[in-house]
Amino acid sequence: MRVDTRPVTRWLQEAPALVRERWQRASELWRRSLQLRVVVSTLALSSAVVFVLGMVLQSQITDQMLSSKTQAATVQIKASVKAVQHQLVGVSPGPDSLGSRFNAALNSLTSSGSANVDGSSAGAFEPILADARTTDAAGNVTATTHYADIPDDLKRFVLNDEIASRIHTVMRDNVPTTMLMVGAQVPSTNHPVQLYLLFPLTPEQHTTEVVQNTLIVGGIALLLLLAGITNLVTRQVVRPVRQAAEVAERFADGKLDDRMPVVGEDDVARLAESYNEMAESIQAQIRQLEEFGLLQRRFTSDVSHELRTPLTTVRMAADVLHASREQFPAGLARSTELLVDELDRFEALLGDLLEISRLDAGVDELAADLVDVRGVVERAVLAVGPVAASSGSPVEMYLPDVEVPAEVDARRVERVLRNLLNNAVDHGEGLPVRVRVAADENAVAIVVRDFGVGLRDGEAELVFNRFWRADPSRNRRTGGTGLGLAISVEDARLHGGWLEAWGALGQGACFRLTLPRRQGAELTDSPLPLPPDEVRPVREGEEDEVSPLVVTEVDAEAQVEDIAWQSADSVELDEATPDLPIAWHSASAEPASPAPDHGEIGPDPELDDVHRPPPTGVPDRADSAVVGHDPEFDDVPTSAPIGVPTLSDPSAVGHDPEFDDVPSSAPESGDVPDRAGSAVIGHDPEFDDVPGPASASAGVGHDPEFDDVPGGGGSELASKSAGEAR
Repeated sequence: MRVDTRPVTRWLQEAPALVRERWQRASELWRRSLQLRVVVSTLALSSAVVFVLGMVLQSQITDQMLSSKTQAATVQIKASVKAVQHQLVGVSPGPDSLGSRFNAALNSLTSSGSANVDGSSAGAFEPILADARTTDAAGNVTATTHYADIPDDLKRFVLNDEIASRIHTVMRDNVPTTMLMVGAQVPSTNHPVQLYLLFPLTPEQHTTEVVQNTLIVGGIALLLLLAGITNLVTRQVVRPVRQAAEVAERFADGKLDDRMPVVGEDDVARLAESYNEMAESIQAQIRQLEEFGLLQRRFTSDVSHELRTPLTTVRMAADVLHASREQFPAGLARSTELLVDELDRFEALLGDLLEISRLDAGVDELAADLVDVRGVVERAVLAVGPVAASSGSPVEMYLPDVEVPAEVDARRVERVLRNLLNNAVDHGEGLPVRVRVAADENAVAIVVRDFGVGLRDGEAELVFNRFWRADPSRNRRTGGTGLGLAISVEDARLHGGWLEAWGALGQGACFRLTLPRRQGAELTDSPLPLPPDEVRPVREGEEDEVSPLVVTEVDAEAQVEDIAWQSADSVELDEATPDLPIAWHSASAEPASPAPDHGEIGPDPELDDVHRPPPTGVPDRADSAVVGHDPEFDDVPTSAPIGVPTLSDPSAVGHDPEFDDVPSSAPESGDVPDRAGSAVIGHDPEFDDVPGPASASAGVGHDPEFDDVPGGGGSELASKSAGEAR
């Protein structure tokens, strides 16, 4: 019959995991319970003390009993020696006569009531007589029975005429019996003989067992009592601490009115009083800060709204002045240009303040929809294309070959990406800016990586603070207000996602946006690593060799999900695509050298994963009556649609002060002049950290005192005012 060993094998396989689970639970309980630690520690120490005391007591009792037994046995053998000596007077040295005399002597000891009975003070004993100097024909010593049980060392002591004792175990009725053996020499007519008395230690052993059992039972009872007493005492101390912890947890959850009960006047009562006083102080400060924060948010919101009306009036007046700047002297024209630039920046700041006020108030709602994240990334990259072109930092996109559907607010995600891309271009030092997209079953991640100046230690935790800048002395090309990353991190949190930063000095910076693919899902990990596993590329002219870039592979099968989705509006480009330094890559493509010339072909986001030669001509949003800001999605300049003719009537385009807070670029139409049509155009470092638009005059160039970005081209285009362009 074959035995089924599968249950045993299964149990052996599951046993280690079960042991680990039980050990983890016990370890967690040990770490979390102060009372358990105190009780177990007290029990362990008490057990050690009880064990040592029990061993000492048992040893003392046993030694005392053996000492008393030995003294009584010595007295008994001295008396027995006298009795046997009387029986052996006149005995001949022959073995036969000795044997008969030995038996007679033993009978006399027995008849006296002291052998094998309880008549002696030492208790029952068994006598043995022997003559070690006399042997029979077989060579055996003349002796009574059980002489062979006597140990040799005891025999030697007795032959030397000493009274000696030994504890030895012998067999009686096939049962091991421990005996106290006492020996002495008996004088006789011819020569002395040896007398041994064997006292069984069975009563003493029984007494020792009783004492031992009593000590064990008493020790266990004592330990249980100690454990109970320790538990009660510890509970009296731990209970107020637990109550304090519970009250503190409720206090941290926002229940500011909870207090500890004060009972008595002991140390615990003083602790409760001190805690309650601290809670009162913290509650007052929290309420004061809440009121102050509410007033601050209300003030910011009210001021931002109230400034809209006068700002609109100032904007209209500035546009009129800007339109007529060619009639002004050079200095006044430059002042007009600075006025318009600063108004643009002021409008952007007001827009950011209103947005941050809504986020602080918690009134913003997420307009989530199922979209293709790749389309959102493409729109954001195209929006920063002109800035990337002026900075010399090309933007490279590495997108999955399949759709990446996710339930996100496309407007907010695009705004986050534009902020990250603008920062990357500003600090990219002319090196490529790389955008990567990856997704798994639960999350989608977008990484924006630059290889510029990077961040110092500790600055990655500060970049999301409001109005914080890594290097305030740096001029910015995008005219940031210092609130972009603060708004971006709030947008990420509104999605239930993360916005994280990493940077190393001289190695660049990396920002990772991780969003759940379904609203309400909890994020546990990101599909893209942070810090990134890319190596800084070599700038042209550098001699250092850099190892090939490590590109994260994207599992295309993992991107396909069994859910219905609607693709985001894809970006389609043709030969009229602006001259933007943007490269499309497949997510699995290596960032290698540019592809060969294919003519004026624009990238197809679905099929094209190589560099395309950029077409010429950058149309501006002012070239079309429909060009401007989409107040629902766009808060940065939008490029002009492809193929839309320029406006001949400037009045058709206007400026919406409610939504448009970024200056428009100068159109490339011969009928629309640029507002920067002066030879003295540049940056005023006191007021302006945004590059002025390209000059449309042959005399326009760089002002080395103020301008730190390339000037416009030297075409013969006349300028048209920004107000007309809007």
